[in-house]
Amino acid sequence: MVEFKMLLTEPHGCCERRPYTFDQFLSSSRGCARATDPRKPSSMRRAKHALCGAACSVRADVDDYSVRGCFQFRDMSVEVNRDQDPEPRPRNLSGWKWFLFISAILFSTFLYALDATVVAVLQAVIVEEFGHVQDLAWLSVAFLLSATATNLAWGRVYGNFNAKWFYIFHVFIFEVGSAICGAAPSMNVMILGRAIAGVGGSGQYIGCMTLIAATTTMTERPMYVSLTGFSWGLGTVLGPVIGGAFSESSVGWRWAFYINLFIGAACAPAYIFLIPSKDPRPGTPFRARAAEMDYAGIILQAAALAALLLAVNLGGVTYPWNSGRIIALFVVAGVLFIALGVQQVWSIFTTTPRRIIPVHFFRSRTVLMLFSCTAASGALLFVPTYMIPIFFQFTRSDGPLDAGVRLLPFIAVIIVFIIINGALMSKLGYYMPWFLTGGVLVVIGSALMYTIDQEASESRVYGYTVLMGVGTGMFAQAGFSVAQAVVDAADIAPAIAFITLAQFVGITLSLAIANAILLNSSQTKIQQILPNVSPAAIQGAILGVRSSLVQNLAPDVKTRVLGAIVNAIDKTYILVIAGGALVTVLSLGMRREKLFGGAAGVAAM
Repeated sequence: MVEFKMLLTEPHGCCERRPYTFDQFLSSSRGCARATDPRKPSSMRRAKHALCGAACSVRADVDDYSVRGCFQFRDMSVEVNRDQDPEPRPRNLSGWKWFLFISAILFSTFLYALDATVVAVLQAVIVEEFGHVQDLAWLSVAFLLSATATNLAWGRVYGNFNAKWFYIFHVFIFEVGSAICGAAPSMNVMILGRAIAGVGGSGQYIGCMTLIAATTTMTERPMYVSLTGFSWGLGTVLGPVIGGAFSESSVGWRWAFYINLFIGAACAPAYIFLIPSKDPRPGTPFRARAAEMDYAGIILQAAALAALLLAVNLGGVTYPWNSGRIIALFVVAGVLFIALGVQQVWSIFTTTPRRIIPVHFFRSRTVLMLFSCTAASGALLFVPTYMIPIFFQFTRSDGPLDAGVRLLPFIAVIIVFIIINGALMSKLGYYMPWFLTGGVLVVIGSALMYTIDQEASESRVYGYTVLMGVGTGMFAQAGFSVAQAVVDAADIAPAIAFITLAQFVGITLSLAIANAILLNSSQTKIQQILPNVSPAAIQGAILGVRSSLVQNLAPDVKTRVLGAIVNAIDKTYILVIAGGALVTVLSLGMRREKLFGGAAGVAAM
């Protein structure tokens, strides 16, 4: 039974608070609504339009007879409290089939994360084989750029078409990109393969989230979303380890990409035979759905993001910040973003429901806060993931494999706390405390990391990174579950894409800025210490290209050079401190509402 807690404010100012059942509310003279059967959609519509003519937002789920909404009246307000998903929705899969289905789609997320970090330790061997050290940044930029630029488009695709077959299509594209990387005969082909893998990986990641949303109840969803965080974290930490292992083995670095093909082939039967085939718009021809896509918006947002991300990734690394190329990219990005805003607000070449950007999300305080916190979490996860191995490679002379293993404490606690967050948030229902506590812990841990030097003990470094990992894990994936709980059912796929966009924009921008800080700060100081060494040699050593430059220096000079590099690494943690502070501040403005488990009070957008 749905329960309404109504706060009535009479003209003379008296108030009363009392529970109403749904039937009592609809038949109440105060509600000014009449309905013969509240379980029928027609009754829901009558109730919606009869409520004293004030702003009203209602969402009905006929399958589980649930209602959520917030009604504003001239002289009263009604807060809806209900048990979300009081009965599990029926699933076609159970037992071992459900286990195989979940495992298979989580493996795709694992491979996507693996590909995002595997090149961190392969750069040296790839440059040794292909040369073109000036194109080194593109190995990461091409992957992240193509993934970020296509996020929103894939969200709309999954909302309009059969998720199963488009998910399989994206897995295939990802595998094609991996095969091209493994067989690449040149740096340009390698970069092309990375771009293709990014497009496919982005689609399969959003597809994984969409399939979980389609096959789980609202109450259990946070737990399954946390499992995507587990697989993502596992792939993130194992990327450098696996890449380092292959680069030092007899089979060679190419198998760091070929391994994706074997895992994908093993999961293929589960994708084909176990993924449920659910059509969100049965009866609508494929061609009609394709014609409704916002192609102008897709092109504009992809081009705008591409120009911006290219500018921040190449600026200060490949080209100076004041170079004509970088300035032109920023100008083009600004113009394209303005054009995109005009096109979306006035629905040019599209209709309001079909816009690539869910503009109404910008009217939701909760969704915007989740977007910002998720973007921050991308920086909190990936800046340490890249900087911790670099620290140990320079200060402990670690090889790629050992440096990757050094990440285990950081990533392990992130994985553990992502799972704890998913399990407890499903039961307790509240989300705001997770963001607040996590943000505070990140600020403390990253501020401590800012203080380390080349003589810092390993236990000290591990302790600080564990503190950062605990904080990050408390909210890194929570935004996906909360966003799905506060938007309409028709907006779930776009919401997943919107939050995923935040995650990858945060990752891409933070890594670009961190790399620029590392390179510019250390190169300037090292050039002063070693005035006779060419800037290209110094840059190559800092970026990870195998070089005996540092190791062959006199002990006192080497100490000064390492001090400059570690000082530059410390500065990158300013981004992590800022991200943690942003999450902390935003969490204070979040609603103290219960969305999952028990009686969930849901605030309207």
